[in-house]
Amino acid sequence: MECWCEVMTDLDTVFTDLVRYQIGLWNAVDARLRADHDLQLSHFEPLQVIARRGGCRVFDIAEEMVISVGGTSKLVDRLEATGRVRRTANPIDRRSSIIELTPAGRRLLDQATVTYEDELEVRLGSVIPAAELDQLASTLATLRAVTAKVGSDV
Repeated sequence: MECWCEVMTDLDTVFTDLVRYQIGLWNAVDARLRADHDLQLSHFEPLQVIARRGGCRVFDIAEEMVISVGGTSKLVDRLEATGRVRRTANPIDRRSSIIELTPAGRRLLDQATVTYEDELEVRLGSVIPAAELDQLASTLATLRAVTAKVGSDV
């Protein structure tokens, strides 16, 4: 009779591979965005969030990117200083601002998105068959949902 521990996947190896791949993928996409658009990936991502959401607040970006509100506020300050976003008064809540892309920010995001999608195709789409990529996406979505739930229970 086979022991269950012999067929079980080594979670430490899965964790290490996942984290190391994520770091390598991040670095590759970041390097491409910097080279082609003088744009850091850490600035590209909030631009995407702002573009997707109407009436976007710092809290909304922080929540979607799973980073602190304080760190997000500083990030938005940097984006605002570069002329890529602007803050306007929130008519519903005077304690927060609405963040929107400037025309220059919109143009940059549109151009950088082509590069971003191309790099993801090179690093993911062309490497993993479509069915396996769908399965990976589903698995990661499940893990993120569970992590978000566990994090909210703490």
